[in-house]
Amino acid sequence: MTMPAALPALSCLLLGYLLGSIPFGLILTRWAGTADIRAIGSGNIGATNVLRTGSKALAAATLLGDMLKGTAAVLIARYIGGLETAMIAGVGAFFGHLFPVWLKFKGGKGVATYIGVLGGLAWPAALWFCLVWLVVAGLSRYSSLSALVASATSPAFLWATGSRREAILFLGLTVILWLTHRANIARLIDGTEGRIGSKEPPAPAGETST
Repeated sequence: MTMPAALPALSCLLLGYLLGSIPFGLILTRWAGTADIRAIGSGNIGATNVLRTGSKALAAATLLGDMLKGTAAVLIARYIGGLETAMIAGVGAFFGHLFPVWLKFKGGKGVATYIGVLGGLAWPAALWFCLVWLVVAGLSRYSSLSALVASATSPAFLWATGSRREAILFLGLTVILWLTHRANIARLIDGTEGRIGSKEPPAPAGETST
């Protein structure tokens, strides 16, 4: 990549990161006057934990915000420089959500932003993700399991529908997404994972972002 071409790419990476860093879960719950979301349930700033405040509206708004910041990063970058810069911005948004500069690099697990980036790059795959999530959630009532299964199948869907570069990108993002859910995977295995709508005790110290 030449220097003139690298500048827009780096700019879009930074743009994506800054958009991804916006902690909608924390902002919305503070605006609504609830307790610090990082001291509730799993301690995560995402929509599933926001739901444990008892407000479905706040959880839905958090989910939408975390999705749209990924989509916005992709669409803006695509307008600037095409598919390649859009993919770079999507990566930036995903990592921005995981490691937001505003929260000392302790963010969420990335599911909603993953969906938003997927929607901006290949919307049929985002619909596929949501369909798989809903089916698994309906059967298991586990949000984490639903996200893990949906993310695992998304690269295959992209590959099968001809989006080969996107498939490779999301294979990498899926690996990272699974790593952010390693504590959930352990709880799923030992049967202690909380189900959708359940209330959990405060997160142990040091576990607020995983």
